[in-house]
Amino acid sequence: MLTARLQLVHRSPRRLATARFLSTRAQRVLSALDLPGDGQSIPGVFDGDWKGSGEEMLSKCPATGEVIGRIQSATAEETQDTIAKTKEAGKVLRAMPAPKRGEVVRQIREALASKVGELGDLVSLEMGKIKSEGKGEVQEFVDICDYATGLSRSMAGRVLPSERPEHVIYEIPNPLGVVGILSAFNFPVAVYGWNLALALATGNSTIWKPSPTTPLAAIAVTKLIQPVLERNGLPGAVASLVCGGVDVGKEVVGNPSVDLVSFTGSERVGKEVGKAVQDRFGKSILELGGNNAVIVDKDADLSLALQAVLFAAVGTAGQRCTSTRRLLLHRSISEQFLSKLIPLYDSTSTLPVGDPLEPSTLIGPLHTSTAVEMYETRLADITRNGGEILTSRQGRIDSVKGFDGSKGGNYVWPTVVKPKLDDPCWKQETFAPILYVAEFETLEQAIAINNAVPQGLSSSLFTNNVQSMGKWLGPEGSDCGITNINVGTSGAEIGAAFGGNKSTGWGRESGGDAWKQYVRWSAATVNYSNKMPLAQGVNFGFESS
Repeated sequence: MLTARLQLVHRSPRRLATARFLSTRAQRVLSALDLPGDGQSIPGVFDGDWKGSGEEMLSKCPATGEVIGRIQSATAEETQDTIAKTKEAGKVLRAMPAPKRGEVVRQIREALASKVGELGDLVSLEMGKIKSEGKGEVQEFVDICDYATGLSRSMAGRVLPSERPEHVIYEIPNPLGVVGILSAFNFPVAVYGWNLALALATGNSTIWKPSPTTPLAAIAVTKLIQPVLERNGLPGAVASLVCGGVDVGKEVVGNPSVDLVSFTGSERVGKEVGKAVQDRFGKSILELGGNNAVIVDKDADLSLALQAVLFAAVGTAGQRCTSTRRLLLHRSISEQFLSKLIPLYDSTSTLPVGDPLEPSTLIGPLHTSTAVEMYETRLADITRNGGEILTSRQGRIDSVKGFDGSKGGNYVWPTVVKPKLDDPCWKQETFAPILYVAEFETLEQAIAINNAVPQGLSSSLFTNNVQSMGKWLGPEGSDCGITNINVGTSGAEIGAAFGGNKSTGWGRESGGDAWKQYVRWSAATVNYSNKMPLAQGVNFGFESS
C-alpha cells in the first residue's frame, strides 16, 4: 500500500521552464490518451472545468527515471471549492433513478473498455507494473462497472415483520452524499474503480485524490469519464478530481461535506485518516497494510503451490497489498519445495527483468527510489540479525540488459530469505519482492504464526485434507479478511468483498455486501391501521389493540 514516505515532488518555476523531450516509448503511451508529451503543464483539478494553480508536481517513470508529466496540483481553496461543487452535483445524481445511474456506469464501462490497452500501458509507464498486469488492472475497473450496473437494479433493503398488528418494518438504503477516494500508487486505476462504480450506483458523487506519484493515470481516467457524464446530463463534479500531496489529502479527509472517506495506503497514515474522519463522525473505509502468508502443508500439491507462491511473491515486484510476504512450509516438504523455488528466482529465463511495456517482461521496477532503499535496508537488517539469504541474486540492479534508459530505473532482484524467528521483520510489511521463509510442525502452529502479526489481509493454505480446510476456514483458523485454499494470496476477483481485518483496517470494497457502506440506512415502522399499539406490551393509558 501507499507508504507515507512517498511525497509530492516540487521544482522551482525557473527549472520547470525548460522543456524536456520524452522517450519515444513514453510519448507513444501518452499520445494514445491525449496527454501531452512535450513537457507542458497539465491541470490536475477537475470539477466540471480543468484547472489547478497549486505547486507543480512531477510524474516519473520508475523504469527509467524520466519525468513523463508535469501536473498543476490543487490549492487548499481549490480543493474546498471542488468539494462544494461535488456536493451540489450529488443532488442531481441522487434524484436519478438507480437503474438509470446504472446505465451511466455501463457507459463508463464502455468508455474504459475501448481504452483498456492504452490505459494499461499508462499504468505500466507511470506505476511500473508489467504490461499484462497494467491491462488487467483496467479490466478490473471494467468488471466492477459490470457488477455495479447489475447492482443498480438489485440494491435492496429489507421488509421485516412487526409484533404489532397491521404494522410493517422496512430497512431502507439511501445515498450518503459525497464519497472521498484517496487511492494508492500500486493500483492507480482499479481502487478508484471499485469505489466510483459502487458510489455512482448507490447515488453518491465522488472526489478523487490520487497518489501524488501517479497523477497521469487519474487524469486520463477522468477524461474518459467526463463525456459520459455530460451525455447523460450530469455535472462533471459528480466525478471530480484533485491532484496533490498530503495537504490536499487532509483537506478532503477533514471536510464534513465528505460523508465517506475511502483510504488505501499505509497503516500509519490510515490510522491518522481514521481518527480524523471519526473526530467529525464521518464514515471511513480503510484498506491498509498486508503481511500475507502462504502455508504449504505436508499433503499439498507442491506444483500448484509453487506456481501460486511465485506469482504472489514477485508479481508487481512485490508491491501488491496482497503480495505474499511470508512462506510457511511443513518441515517434511520444506527442503523439496525450496529446491524448486530458489532456482526459479535465480533464473533469468523464468523471471525476466526489463521494460514493463514489453510483453516478455515479468519483473518491473519498484515504484520509487525510496522503495529501493527500503528493500536494501530490510535485507541488511535481516542479515545483521543472523538471517540467511537463500537466493544467489540480491540487491539493486544498476541497469537491465537490452533496456536503454534503465540505469535511472528502480530495479531490484526478487529475493528469498530465512530470517530468525524473533526478527521484527516478520511483523512488518516491506513493499518489495522479499519473501520470508519459516518451517512448522503442525497446522495449528502454522495458523498461530499466520495470525501472530498486526495485519490481517490475505492468507492461503495449500492442502488436500478436508479437515485442514475446515479448520482453516473456521473460528480457530486464519483471522484474515481473505482466507484462500489452494489459491495464492493475490489476484482477488471483484465478486467478493475485498478487505482485511485488524490493522489492515476492517474495510471492505468491491463485491459482496461492500455496497452497503456507501448508503445511509434507515429503519421505518409503518402503521397502516387506525390504532396505536405499543411494542413490548407497553400500556400508556390508551387503547392499544
